[in-house]
Amino acid sequence: MQYALGADGMRSAEKAAVDSGEATLAGLMARAGAMLADEVERSVPAGAIAVVTGKGNNGGDGWVAARVLAASGREVRVLALAVPDALAGEAAAAAQAALEAGVRWEPAGDALAMAEQLDGVAVIVDAVFGVGFSGAAREPYASAIVAMDDADAPVISADVPSGVDAGTGAVAGPAVHAAVTVTFSAPKPGLLLYPGAGCAGEIVVADIGLQRDVLDSAGGLEVWDRGDYRATLPVPSPDAHKGQRGSVLLVAGSRLYAGSAVLAAAGAMRMGAGYVFAAVPASVAPVMQAALPHVIAVGLKETAEGTLAASSVERIIRLAAEVDAVVLGPGLTTHAEAVSVVRRLVELLPSPLVLDADGLNAFAETGPGPIMARSAPTVITPHPGELARLLGVSTPEVQADRVSAAGRVAGCRLACVLKGARTIVSAGGRTVVTLAGNPGMATAGSGDVLAGMIGTLLAQGLDSLEAGALGAFVHSRAGDLAAEELTEICLTAKDLPAYVPAAVREILG
Repeated sequence: MQYALGADGMRSAEKAAVDSGEATLAGLMARAGAMLADEVERSVPAGAIAVVTGKGNNGGDGWVAARVLAASGREVRVLALAVPDALAGEAAAAAQAALEAGVRWEPAGDALAMAEQLDGVAVIVDAVFGVGFSGAAREPYASAIVAMDDADAPVISADVPSGVDAGTGAVAGPAVHAAVTVTFSAPKPGLLLYPGAGCAGEIVVADIGLQRDVLDSAGGLEVWDRGDYRATLPVPSPDAHKGQRGSVLLVAGSRLYAGSAVLAAAGAMRMGAGYVFAAVPASVAPVMQAALPHVIAVGLKETAEGTLAASSVERIIRLAAEVDAVVLGPGLTTHAEAVSVVRRLVELLPSPLVLDADGLNAFAETGPGPIMARSAPTVITPHPGELARLLGVSTPEVQADRVSAAGRVAGCRLACVLKGARTIVSAGGRTVVTLAGNPGMATAGSGDVLAGMIGTLLAQGLDSLEAGALGAFVHSRAGDLAAEELTEICLTAKDLPAYVPAAVREILG
């Protein structure tokens, strides 16, 4: 596992290293600039170089890179948004060392002048803003960012593309779209979360001398590797029988959305459940039996509109007492009686629970309090709109800081799986980002499959964070494998369960 660190985490790690005597700030800057120069040489081994520098330490990294590149014989020119005399601390020392080494520089011009300054160079080094940047760039920085972005040459950004919030990935104004981002010591959340991820290009994590234990002690957004997912994956023992592989009850579906129940059941079965029961409106039971004969369909009383009747609660509670986990919500609709069923079950069920789709919409008026009051392991799986309704905010507010939004409804035993590009899983003060998935998965029913998969993992004994993180990754990786064969355009939710085995096989190695 690796942590993605924002400004506070990086400052904490650097301070710990300096306080312990393992590093100096000047030494860290020298190493960062040298690693940045190495990547420029690797990516664009010939031609003129323009290094665009700001006034902070990120600009200092650029001055170091310019000196190292000039010493290697490259034609280098610094375009300074802050003249050397205006710099302070390590950045001032880096600029002075570059000038003494004969590096050429000139003030960065306005938008039109800078376009001319960048004309004909082979590569641009963006060293304007670093991890401390947030909001929208003001002049003259905004024009410089636009000029770099409009230039014909590829851009290599130092630590974070200028204009991207390193902590959230927010892009509030103009931002550089880098070909490569050389980020120092650890990835930054803003490079992994959209829209910032769309600006990062290839991400190269450069080791500048901070020890792994120092970086890990800062905590942060967790980036799991195959070993982390493999460690959580339940593997049946050689003598396992179906009663030991987890039993799941799905409370799902309606006459209008019978397919939601079928897709959730398919996800649960494909993730390895021993038994899957589906408590569905009576008119949906034959659909489930025809589509998935290995799922035990229980038809319940329904309203005239084909949704679960309020009187079905007691029967569902009896069924839930016989299983290891419950999935509640896919396709239920927000009919008044279905909402009543959801609210009663969330209050009364002692079982581990996945709450999805209309299971979450049932609490749009009350807020998340009843869900957060549960003591049993619980996973909620909202898309941004559903989470916005639950929190009483707008969808853009959720998307502006997905990590914080997910954390608002997460608890010790409650995990929030905030779906979307780079799904976020938050619980117990920890947050995991899912580095898999593709736009082809943005199709009706995809989330139903995920809910069933997470239900199986809860039933097999994983805690809320583990079930959410592993389920989200396997689901997303299955989507990637499906898209490779079917294309992102033609991928449907019904395709996803067939690719779960290949995703699991990759994890097993």
